[in-house]
Amino acid sequence: MSLEEIAAKMQRGLDKFALDKVIKFDCKDSGAITLVDQKAELADLPADCTIHISDSNLAKLIKGELNPMTAFAMGKIKVSGDMSVAMKLGQLLKS
Repeated sequence: MSLEEIAAKMQRGLDKFALDKVIKFDCKDSGAITLVDQKAELADLPADCTIHISDSNLAKLIKGELNPMTAFAMGKIKVSGDMSVAMKLGQLLKS
């Protein structure tokens, strides 16, 4: 699953769930997806919360094949910034 496909899936979630903060998924050299103003942008923009994750693990997370809490505990996901914003991610992905 490419970052473009992941962003499109996130956009479908944003269309159903209002997100009032900015979340960025930083996939290092593969790029970044920033959720800002109800849009999933393929861009590295300033964010309230940044989730550092590999693109392959992000694809698994989006498909429901990776539990976010388990991934966080195992160090597959690192969060910087406002952790409460990251907690809203579950609602977005279920939308």
